[in-house]
Amino acid sequence: MASAAITFKILLLSALFAAVLVNSYRFEVGDERGWTKPTGKDPMSYNQWAGRNRFHIGDTVYFKYQNDSVLVVTSADYLNCNTSNPISKFEDGETVFQFDHSGFFYFISGQADHCKAGQKIIIRVMHPSEVESPEPAPSPQATGGDGGGWDSSNWEPLGFNSTTKLSVVSYLMTVLAGVFVVLYLFM
Repeated sequence: MASAAITFKILLLSALFAAVLVNSYRFEVGDERGWTKPTGKDPMSYNQWAGRNRFHIGDTVYFKYQNDSVLVVTSADYLNCNTSNPISKFEDGETVFQFDHSGFFYFISGQADHCKAGQKIIIRVMHPSEVESPEPAPSPQATGGDGGGWDSSNWEPLGFNSTTKLSVVSYLMTVLAGVFVVLYLFM
């Protein structure tokens, strides 16, 4: 019986540790392209990429690059591509930056000509109250159409963002923890 209690404690601690890990998500800046100077043929800008995602406190962004750097800067330095006074500078080729508060984060390339070509990004980290209290959907009358605001000409599947992925993984971890508890109770 003592070994069952020890096994349960280990499983419970493992489940709790996994639940803590689930609360953050790692984003790869630029997806497969990485952190590179835009060529003009890129399908989207870094800010368009950031706009497709929802960033939360605890999430990380991963910058993969060669012969370059990542600078965390102020909004003024972002606008002017000023590389002379960064808040933080990373040059390791594989930078992972974790968001520790909500608000705006400004990143630029350490090479001014890359920044001026568009190698810069603004990331908005959501405040926890924004995540917990979503706005209600508008009523069909408020959307002014017979389709209830749904664009029937757009049949593309909805995209998955970090919030969707986080929810699915969170539910799976909750089910897994529940299974451990049930197994413990009946063993």
